Amino acid sequence: MNGPHDLGGAHGFGPVCAELGEPLFHGPWERRAFALVLAMGATGAWNLDMSRHARERTPPAEYLASSYYQIWLNGLERLLVERELVTSAELRAGRAIGAPVKLPRKPTRESVPAALAKGGPADRAAAGPALFAAGDRVHAKIMNPAGHTRLPRYVRGRTGRIERVHGVHIFPDSNAHGLGENPCWLYSVAFDAAEVWGPEGRAGDEVLLDLWEPYLERA
Repeated sequence: MNGPHDLGGAHGFGPVCAELGEPLFHGPWERRAFALVLAMGATGAWNLDMSRHARERTPPAEYLASSYYQIWLNGLERLLVERELVTSAELRAGRAIGAPVKLPRKPTRESVPAALAKGGPADRAAAGPALFAAGDRVHAKIMNPAGHTRLPRYVRGRTGRIERVHGVHIFPDSNAHGLGENPCWLYSVAFDAAEVWGPEGRAGDEVLLDLWEPYLERA
């Protein structure tokens, strides 16, 4: 969706300053927030793309004023309320008020290592041939969806080159809204820096993005 998370090419935010020796977590609450998000994802109450979309729907002013794990926690709270697993009153109170809701799955402490090692593979079997091949020139469609998408605004309407064919993967635009996985071909697309940024783009530089077939048309 067109939201505050899509910052590629945006001005006015200052330089990206890497923190030397940055720890994995800046405080115990961040570690706990991370664990809660992973644990609830493992219950099957929603999928990964739904979780991403929930974070994107944080109001812009709140999103830009929040830290990384605050955004994760905001998204988790939104999903919990939307799925009626907790109420807004329970979040405010910090405790359960009503009867508990049964979850599709209940991850256990013993199952965590195997689940993390397995990950969440998103590749699927192909139902048909790929529309594009390496070397093809493609055009990123101009689109302004209200729902979830992985097509950044800064390449919409730009022309690039298929660098690599990744196979068939879950289409996030469908999966984030409970409309099914709708597996689609996924490509690594190279965009010349000048094509994306104009005269400020340095000659020889490229931006590579992994983009699904529905985002693309032949140039």
